[in-house]
Amino acid sequence: MFDFGFWELFLIMVVALLVVGPERLPGLARQVGLWIGKAKRFVNGVRSDIEREIRAEELKQILNQQQNEIEELKGMLAETHSQVRAELEHADDLVKSVQDQPNSQMESDNPKPLPSKQELSSATSQHDAKQPSGS
Repeated sequence: MFDFGFWELFLIMVVALLVVGPERLPGLARQVGLWIGKAKRFVNGVRSDIEREIRAEELKQILNQQQNEIEELKGMLAETHSQVRAELEHADDLVKSVQDQPNSQMESDNPKPLPSKQELSSATSQHDAKQPSGS
C-alpha cells in the first residue's frame, strides 16, 4: 500500500516529538497504533467480503453451467428413450407379422402329418422287397 522507509519514519518521529512533546508522545503513538490497527482490520474485512462475493458469483456460474448440462442430458435421455420405444414397437410388429405368417401358410396348405418311425420302417422294408434281388 504505502511504502515507508526507515528515514521517512525517523523524520515523522522527530517532527512528532518536536510538535507534541516528550510527555504526550507515548499516548499519541498508542492512539496512532490503534487507528492503524482499525484501518488494517477494516481493509482486510472489505477485501474478504469482496473475495467472498467473487467466489459466490463463480459458484453461481458453475451451478448454472451444470444445470444447463443436466437439461441437455435430460433432453438426450428423452430422445434416446423415444427412439428405443419406437424400435421396440417396430420389432414387436415384425415379430407379430412373422408369427402370423406361418399360421396362415399352414392353414392354407393343410400339411400332412409327418410319418412315425414304424411307418418309415415298414415303408423301407416294402421298398426293399419290391426290388429284384439280382441286380
